[in-house]
Amino acid sequence: MHVSLPMYDFPAVRGATDRFWAAIRDALGKGPPQLSRGMNVWKAWEHPDLLLSQTCGLPYRGRLQGRVTLIGTPDYGLPGCAPGEYNSVFLARAHDPRTALGAFNGASFAVNSSTSQSGWAGPILHARSKGVSFGKNVKTGAHAASAQAVASGDADIAGVDALSWRFIQQEGGFSADLKVIDVTPPTPGLPFITALDRNPGPLYEAIEAAILALSQTDRDALSLEGLVWIDHATYCAVPTPAPPVV
Repeated sequence: MHVSLPMYDFPAVRGATDRFWAAIRDALGKGPPQLSRGMNVWKAWEHPDLLLSQTCGLPYRGRLQGRVTLIGTPDYGLPGCAPGEYNSVFLARAHDPRTALGAFNGASFAVNSSTSQSGWAGPILHARSKGVSFGKNVKTGAHAASAQAVASGDADIAGVDALSWRFIQQEGGFSADLKVIDVTPPTPGLPFITALDRNPGPLYEAIEAAILALSQTDRDALSLEGLVWIDHATYCAVPTPAPPVV
């Protein structure tokens, strides 16, 4: 059985993530003793013996639908979002004189991945709705790397998942050199998934029980407030822009 939780596996919360999986395993009564780390996310998500992983809405609707089963979506208690939803923050350098998204027309944009809802699709569609078109795209490979690219001047602006931004701020460092200038509308959050032929019901119950079994310290560290059900149609109704040119 393959198990991974790659989407928010920041170093500062890795211990809490391991304890979360241990609690899920205890409630489920099966599974490997440790999470798999370091595997390409697509290989992890499409593993033939997938027990549990977490993906993003864009990979789900763009490639994984019909190939995996939705389990449920964690609620991270993000401001302005309904349970199970999330959004992105637009980050610029703290000392950049521009204070509104409209002032960044033609600016260079740091994008973590062409298959990221929160780092590409959501921010780009929101910018376009405001009449903003970015110039050069700077591919970074990760939300933290996008934030770092803006802080260092390699890009002017980035869209970063709001929970990732919370973790980046907690780690300190370059986050003090950044400011939030706008946020995107909420979209369905990052769902837990299992193999297509696996019954998701026991996994939903195990994850729900594990969240309750975690210490308050670990729940706070992971920003976990609960688990909700968001269906396939809701994920697939979110629009997808063309991939970035980099």
